[in-house]
Amino acid sequence: MKKLLNVLYITSPDVYLSRDGENVVVLSENEEKFRVPIHNLESIVCFNYTGASPSLMGLCSERNVGLCFLNESGKFLARVTGPVRGNVLLRKNQYKMSDDTNVCTEIAANCISAKIANSRTVLQRCIRDHGQNVDIDILSEASGYLSERLKLVRKSKNLEEVRGIEGDCAKKYFSVFNELILYQKEHFYMSERSKRPPRDNLNALLYFLYTLLAHDVESAIESVGLDPYVGFLHRDRPGRASLALDIMEELRAYLVDRLVVSLINRKQINAEGFKTRENGGVAMDSDTRKVVITAWQERKKEEITHPFLGEKINIGLLAYVQSLLMARYIRGDLDGYPPFIWR
Repeated sequence: MKKLLNVLYITSPDVYLSRDGENVVVLSENEEKFRVPIHNLESIVCFNYTGASPSLMGLCSERNVGLCFLNESGKFLARVTGPVRGNVLLRKNQYKMSDDTNVCTEIAANCISAKIANSRTVLQRCIRDHGQNVDIDILSEASGYLSERLKLVRKSKNLEEVRGIEGDCAKKYFSVFNELILYQKEHFYMSERSKRPPRDNLNALLYFLYTLLAHDVESAIESVGLDPYVGFLHRDRPGRASLALDIMEELRAYLVDRLVVSLINRKQINAEGFKTRENGGVAMDSDTRKVVITAWQERKKEEITHPFLGEKINIGLLAYVQSLLMARYIRGDLDGYPPFIWR
């Protein structure tokens, strides 16, 4: 099993990344502030403006360390990748299967079934843990709706049906998401989902963490030899990591949504850490971003027993495990792709 390594997050806007031998060096005004051996890192996520040296980019490529650049809101800017790696036969199978509409429908239905089931579990856990402080009727109605649609998605005959059910379920789920917020309700609420840019504090938080999750999933897919840009539910589009988005669907509620609710309800963040820009978009300030990133990293260190493998793993390895199971299915070692369903 792969070892969970560190992710280096660069949150200071004016630092520069360089290489010294086998080390990543963080510089500010040409003064060294920090260094870390490359073999300790799984990936580097940058929110800085000044960038990284070509030598460091080459080192990251050689050692298969992801190097990703985002703006301060978490919007994806660029990702450094080296020569294509992986089993060419595995990727050829992936490309062939992505052209088979029946296979695509089966995989898409599995991913969306897990997404709906995990979203429903979030609602059910809220009812169980906070029944006296939430509107049980609203959450129960939404949970029942998701349960009924879950039966339908498993019977879907084509991708259009899967996408339609997914869209309906996402709309229902987020229509009651405000019920999960127990504190700071006046500052963290959602009138509707907004992404580019996020229009409120809650959407900004979700958008930021979804971007970090997407980076982790894309890195995991590359590490098992698959092409992250060829998916089954999300169709081919230049510059879009479609397979990463496919696998990400089943992990959103469990990894991101629960963390967002916890950060707000535990008052680890507050409205003062968010700012509205001229275009109406909302972004976190540097201090709040650091709090969120720290919570994200701590969350990934927690252990669970994987429902399919029956083995204990760090939560941070979920993206890798699901990518590995996808590769095994595409290779022909499994009869179907087993998505992650939170028990």
